[in-house]
Amino acid sequence: MENFFIESSTYIPKIDFNSETDILSIEGESYHEYTVEFFQPVFEWLNKYLTEPGKKITLNFKMTYFNTSSSRRFLEILNLLEEYQDEQDGEVTVNWYYEEGDIDMLESGEEYEEDVNIDFNLIPYTD
Repeated sequence: MENFFIESSTYIPKIDFNSETDILSIEGESYHEYTVEFFQPVFEWLNKYLTEPGKKITLNFKMTYFNTSSSRRFLEILNLLEEYQDEQDGEVTVNWYYEEGDIDMLESGEEYEEDVNIDFNLIPYTD
């Protein structure tokens, strides 16, 4: 399966999903006005990728800002990964990176952690 990559630009995050290493990365800012349309190919790729059982998947999430609409799409991604883990004998780990001192991003990670039954690591970093 081919990898999936979108370069970041104004309003959109960098998305780097590697089907060979099973490392999925989303980073940057996401406040695109049309998140449903933007994320549609992301979900199409994920739905194909998640058909093979037993993968050990790592999602590295390193956002500096995202709007409410993007937040909904991120929860959908986490729900897909949780479903994969539960139904396809997969193992999923989320590494949620937040800039040290960014309480909002830390709290967002904590909220997502409560919403899904996935191994979640909250990881501070300094820029």
